[in-house]
Amino acid sequence: MSTVELPPTYTRQDARSAGLTRAQLRDDGVRVSRGAYVSQAQPLTVHAMCRSLVAVLPDAAAFSHATAAGLLGAPVRETRPLHVVVPPGSPRPRRRGLQVHVRDLAADDRVAHRGLLLTSGAQTWLDLAADTAPDELVAIGDALFRAGHLSAAGLEARLARAERVRGVVLARRCAPLLTPLAASRPESLIRYWLLDSDLPAPEVQVPVFDRRGVAMVHGDLGYSRWKIAVEYEGRQHAEWRQFGRDVDRYSFMASRGWLVLRFGAVHLARRTAVVDRVADALLSRGALLPSS
Repeated sequence: MSTVELPPTYTRQDARSAGLTRAQLRDDGVRVSRGAYVSQAQPLTVHAMCRSLVAVLPDAAAFSHATAAGLLGAPVRETRPLHVVVPPGSPRPRRRGLQVHVRDLAADDRVAHRGLLLTSGAQTWLDLAADTAPDELVAIGDALFRAGHLSAAGLEARLARAERVRGVVLARRCAPLLTPLAASRPESLIRYWLLDSDLPAPEVQVPVFDRRGVAMVHGDLGYSRWKIAVEYEGRQHAEWRQFGRDVDRYSFMASRGWLVLRFGAVHLARRTAVVDRVADALLSRGALLPSS
């Protein structure tokens, strides 16, 4: 048997060339699609699965939609099927676990990232606008901005030539709402809910100043005029060091007259409750709301 060492991702032909028997291939490789494998010696990540497919896809194929978004660091939940886009006239692979889209993309609509060809941040976000809820679309866009894969100018240019592409109406409505300052998906969701309500638009990373006028901490969201901060606390806030920092942070904010509303994972399924509590806080601080 050959002593050729297989890479972390390989094809059936690679395995045969290395001398692997069917039994050895079954024991070593996780089949991603016909003829494409990921070695069990490494984690079965989306990136690894995509790497295994490169050799069996057309040269012009680029990973797209939720697959591209996930590879670019955006918060997408579903990893299968994997999505690829091919240009018109190119072979259209038919494989289990793979969804193929046909697009005539410009050169700027594709990028190289970690050894893979993907749709660009702007193209990926536009593609997702066709089937994604507005709040999740904003969360994905914020993440792409935050990671440097999306810019206001680049997105504006892509949307300007989108014409009657599916999802372009929603994309154009949500594009002005995106910001790289949102630190997480939950913060983006809550911010969108507030922007989509009758409440005043919240500030992002709102500063809280000490007596000397120095910004000591920043709230995730908030209203400087009424000294209201809106905070999302994820699982990491339960860690004892972080908990101690949070206690110090919130006591400082309270000492400066700030009202802090804290939300957690349970509230991500309670949009109305979040908006209502922020509304009540604003009313308690003298804000005049449309329904008041």
